[in-house]
Amino acid sequence: MKLPRLVVAAPSSGSGKTTVAAVLLAAWRARGRVVQPFKAGPDYIDPTHLARAAGRTPRNLDGWFLDRPELLEVFRRGVKGAAGALVEGVMGLFDGRDALGREGSTAQVARWLDAPVVLVVDARAMAGSIAALARGFRDHDPRLRLAGVVANRVGSERHAQILAEALESVGVPFLGYLPRSPELELPERHLGLVLAGERTLEPEAWARAAATLEVEALWRLARAAPPLDAPAHRLPTGREPLRARIAVARDAAFNFYYPEALELLEQLGAELVPFSPLAGDALPAGADALWIGGGYPELYARELAANRGMLEALRRFEGPVYAECGGLMYLSEALTTPEGRFAMAGLVPGAARMQERPTLGYRHVEALADGPVAKRGWRAKGHAFHYSTRPVVEPAAWRRVDGAEREGYLDGRVHASYTHLYFPAAPELARRFVAAASRGGVR
Repeated sequence: MKLPRLVVAAPSSGSGKTTVAAVLLAAWRARGRVVQPFKAGPDYIDPTHLARAAGRTPRNLDGWFLDRPELLEVFRRGVKGAAGALVEGVMGLFDGRDALGREGSTAQVARWLDAPVVLVVDARAMAGSIAALARGFRDHDPRLRLAGVVANRVGSERHAQILAEALESVGVPFLGYLPRSPELELPERHLGLVLAGERTLEPEAWARAAATLEVEALWRLARAAPPLDAPAHRLPTGREPLRARIAVARDAAFNFYYPEALELLEQLGAELVPFSPLAGDALPAGADALWIGGGYPELYARELAANRGMLEALRRFEGPVYAECGGLMYLSEALTTPEGRFAMAGLVPGAARMQERPTLGYRHVEALADGPVAKRGWRAKGHAFHYSTRPVVEPAAWRRVDGAEREGYLDGRVHASYTHLYFPAAPELARRFVAAASRGGVR
């Protein structure tokens, strides 16, 4: 496969990768190019900004979740109909699951895609030191090709000129900059950036910012990427006949889903029907199973508690229920936030409460009993990122493979956990969920 592609990386989180990626995507789109965005690592939030800029739904690429053949297949499926691809990195270029960034890092994804890397550097308090920084990142891993640097939060044209001269001294191309400007800053909160639907860059800001980027030079770098192989993979191919209807919670409170995971369920015979725990008071007619993903139930706890019709519909539902993180909080007996304690659905014993420090990281887990997404002993990969806590109640759903920690709740029908599963890493989980939903067929 010959396809222009580029990886946008940085020395660390907070450098401005999302802003630079969004501006570049918007600039290419304005020039008539259809470019598919991707996000390295397990992230639901940054992709919303990339989607707004590119006009296409991003996919996630993670080298710890997937082996290289499966990651390349997710990439190949994602770029259908596109003229190129842009991958926004995660954290710093060499940050991953292990200390050297061998797994789950932006560097790993760039190596597997054989894609040139552009380093976004926060230069607001930097001048000549950018040369040493760039040289270190260029030379750290000879398997990567550092194609150049984009400077972010630059104070003036003179500042940009100094940065360009410093980079020239070490042979690293300067590919433009973004100025220091409030309209180019994306606000953050406890799980990262705000979602694109709440605050994103405006087209006018994109256009002005793109004027200081080497937009065409960056496209030429993307076009220089060599042909990419397509090894045999283990992901399902084709589409199975419809056999189940799965209702998926989709609104401002619940919106953390991987597009490639939803597509996998559809591929395996599921019809996905959205519903809103915030606005609706009934579940979709004929739903065979429920999936309540992550999101921000803590921001809408009062509204969720006030929607007694939906809470009662959840309690009456008799089919399989799968809930992740925010979904677990919603299915608990109560959720305590700084605003108070709010009654939730009560399908899971115990209450959740918000805390100041986050729990986050990859999760390799083993099922402790048979349930709607796994059989006892099955192993799965996912991640956790939450600011709430709740007591572990039996029967627990998962055991950490790399420790004794037990987590989640499973009563055979309801599976609720803080772990966000990545279904493409273990398609048998998605297949089992569809099969559990289809026991009575599509009603």
